Amino acid sequence: MKQITSVQNPFIKSLVLLQEKSKARKQTGTFLIEGQREIELAQKGGYEIETILFLPEIISENEAGKLSHSAELIEISKEVYQKLAYRDTTEGILAIAKSKTLSLSELDLGENPLILVAEAPEKPGNIGAILRTADAANLDAVIIANPKSDLYNPNIVRSSVGCLFTNNIATGNTEEIITFLKEKNISIYCATLQNSTGYHTQDYTTPTALVVGTEATGLTQEWRDNATQNIIIPMQGAIDSMNVSVAAAILIFEAKRQRGF
Repeated sequence: MKQITSVQNPFIKSLVLLQEKSKARKQTGTFLIEGQREIELAQKGGYEIETILFLPEIISENEAGKLSHSAELIEISKEVYQKLAYRDTTEGILAIAKSKTLSLSELDLGENPLILVAEAPEKPGNIGAILRTADAANLDAVIIANPKSDLYNPNIVRSSVGCLFTNNIATGNTEEIITFLKEKNISIYCATLQNSTGYHTQDYTTPTALVVGTEATGLTQEWRDNATQNIIIPMQGAIDSMNVSVAAAILIFEAKRQRGF
C-alpha cells in the first residue's frame, strides 16, 4: 500500500490546492471530503470516490479499507494529515471525490415536487444550513441561482455536515431556472418585502418552488416579476429581515405542514 509522509509531495500539494482554490476543483473535477460520515453519505449520494487517505494513529487500515471500495487507499503521516485536514475535530480520514455537474437537466423530480431556490447565497455557512434544513424536510430539490462560489468549497462541505451529498442539487442562472420551473408547471413563491402577502396564506400542496434571496439585497427584480405570488414572513421586531437559512426553514416547514409532513 502506498504511503506518503512529506507535505512537499507533489500529490499532497495538489490536494492543498483542491482545498484552497475553486479553480483547481473545477479543472480537475474533484474535491476533498473529510470525515467518515461525510464520505459514507457521499457514496450513498452517488459520488465516485477516487482515493482514501488515512492516518493510522486515528483510524485503522481495516476501517479505512471498508470505506474505500474500489478506491485507492493511501496511508499518510500526521504532518500530512494536519496539512490537509480542515476541521479542528478529526477522524483521521479524507477522500478525493469526483464532482457532479449539478445541471438542471439532471434533476430528478417527482410528480408533486417541493423545491427550494436560493439566489446568490453569500456565505458558505448559510448554504450549509440551508442544505441541512432541506435534508431534514426531505425536499425534492435545492437549486442555487447565480452561485457565488462552487458548492464543493470545503466550508460548504463542512457546514452541511454531509447534506451536500444527500440533497438533489442543481445550479444555474436566474433566467434559466425560472424557465425550467415554468416549463415544469411549478408555482414560484418569492420571499420578498415588495408587493407581498403573508406566507401562511398560500397553498403549497401543488408543485412548488420557494425562493429566497440574500439578506443584504433580497431577490432580484426578475424573480419578483415572475413569481406566482410574492410572500413575506411577518416581522414584529425592529428589523425587516432574518437569516436566509432561518427564513428558508420557516417557509419549507409550512409547506411540509400543509402536505402532512
